[in-house]
Amino acid sequence: MADNKSKKNAVVAGILDIVEIIVQALVIIFIIFTFCFRISGVVGESMEPTLQNGDWLLLSNVKYQPSQGDIVVITQPTAANEPLIKRVIATEGQVVDINFDTGEVKVDGEVLQEDYIAAPTYKSFDVKFPHTVEAGHVFCMGDNRNNSWDCRDSSIGDIDVRYIIGEANIRVLPFGHFKIG
Repeated sequence: MADNKSKKNAVVAGILDIVEIIVQALVIIFIIFTFCFRISGVVGESMEPTLQNGDWLLLSNVKYQPSQGDIVVITQPTAANEPLIKRVIATEGQVVDINFDTGEVKVDGEVLQEDYIAAPTYKSFDVKFPHTVEAGHVFCMGDNRNNSWDCRDSSIGDIDVRYIIGEANIRVLPFGHFKIG
C-alpha cells in the first residue's frame, strides 16, 4: 500500500515539475515578445515589391530610434483602424518634397535612390509639399507608392514615433525568404 502511495506521489511530483517548466517557459516567452520582439502580419499591397500580402515579420523594438529607410509597424490611430507597415522616408525636422510629375522624392533637397519601390511616386493626396516633418514624428510611405495610403494623406499625417511598435528585421513567413529587401 505504501509502495502505491509513493508511486502516485512520484507521478504527481513529475507532473507538477513539467507544469512548472511550461509556466516558466511561457513567462519567458511573454517577456521576450513584450519587451524585445513582436510578430506582425502584412495586410495589403502597399509595401510591394518588398513585402507581400500574407508575409509575417519579426519586429525589433529594443530601444528603437527610427531612421530613414527603416520598415516599421505603426499603430497610430487611423480610419483603417489597423496597424500600418511603411518605410521611413524622413525623420523630424527633415524636409520632404515630392514631384508628382517626375515621381521623384527629395529629402532635404537630395533625390532619394529608391531601388525598392514598385514605381515612381505619381499619386498625391492632400498634404502639401515641400513638407517639414514635425518634432517627434517621422514621414512614412509604402514601397508601392501608387497603391499606398500613407503620410501623403492628412488623415494619417506625420507618424508620432510613440506609435511605432518596431522595425521589421526578418521575414518569418514565407519560410526560406527571411531577408527583407
